[in-house]
Amino acid sequence: MSVTGGRLTTHVLDTMHGCPAGGMRIELFRFDPVSGERVRVREVVTNGDGRVDGPVVQSGDLLSGRYELVFHAGEYFRQCGVTLPDPSFLETVPVRFGIADGDAHYHVPLLLSPWAYSTYRGS
Repeated sequence: MSVTGGRLTTHVLDTMHGCPAGGMRIELFRFDPVSGERVRVREVVTNGDGRVDGPVVQSGDLLSGRYELVFHAGEYFRQCGVTLPDPSFLETVPVRFGIADGDAHYHVPLLLSPWAYSTYRGS
């Protein structure tokens, strides 16, 4: 594993309210290639546009391997005043993905409601 020039970004859209999901907490984990253990890399919070101010992983720090973004959906919707059941249907949304090319830009957007989500590799 060598240090590379790629970067990781994300964007969250709240499909319940039809707006960007500002103020959502997101954790990034990397799976250690030897032990397989999940290691927390960073925690970020989305801005008013549903994006993170800058890349989640900066250019030069993205390694190839397996990652997981954990979007704290229940916390976000409760902050928005949404009454959720207990337990909530989607408390956290873990998105596991692989980085094959550490020199590339990986964008992982999330479309989210309290009841459903979708994601894809964006640009």
